[in-house]
Amino acid sequence: MRRQVVKQKNIKKRAKEKQLIYLQLKRQKNKKAYKQTNKQSINLLQQYLEMADQQKSTSAPFFGFAGVSLALVLANIGAAYGTAKAGSGISSIGVWKPSIIMKSLIPVVMAGILGIYGMIVSVILIQKISKSNYTDFDGYAHLAAGLACGLSSLAAGYAIGIVGDAGVRANALQDRIFVGMILILIFAEALGLYGLIIALILSQ
Repeated sequence: MRRQVVKQKNIKKRAKEKQLIYLQLKRQKNKKAYKQTNKQSINLLQQYLEMADQQKSTSAPFFGFAGVSLALVLANIGAAYGTAKAGSGISSIGVWKPSIIMKSLIPVVMAGILGIYGMIVSVILIQKISKSNYTDFDGYAHLAAGLACGLSSLAAGYAIGIVGDAGVRANALQDRIFVGMILILIFAEALGLYGLIIALILSQ
C-alpha cells in the first residue's frame, strides 16, 4: 500500500512538473510570437509612412493651375469690361468735342492695368507649381491667391467702367469734374491693387 501511495505521489509530481514545463514553453513561445508580431507591425507602419511620404497629391496641382487661370481670366474680364464701358463714352463725346479725347483715355489705361495685375500673379504662381514637393496646402494657397487677384480686379474693372463712362460724358459738359473723376478712378483701381498684394503674400 505504501509503495502504491508513493508511486501515485511521484506520478502527480511528474505531472505537475510536466505542466510547469509546458506552461513555461508556452509562455516563451507567446513572447517570441508577440515580439515577432510587434516587429512586423512596426515594419508595416514604417513602410506605410514611407509610401505616404513618397505619394504625390493628385489634386494639389489642379487647385494650383485653377488659381493661375482664374487670376488671369477674371482680371482680363474686369479690364475688358472697364475698357469697353469707358470706350463707349469716349466714342460718343469724341464726335462733338474731339479736343478732350486724349484726356478722356485715362479710364481705359487704368482698366488695362488690371489685366497686368492678373498676368503678374499668374506668372508667379505657375513658377511655384512643380511635379514634386507640391502639397495640398500649396494648391489651396495658390487657388486663394488667384481668386483674390482675379475677383478684386473684376470688381475694380466694373467700377472703372461705370465711372469712366459717366465721368467722360460729364467732363465734356463741365471741365471741373475731371479732377473728381480721376480721384474716383484711383480709388477704384486701388481695389485691384489690394487683391494683388494679398495674392503675392499667398503665393510665397
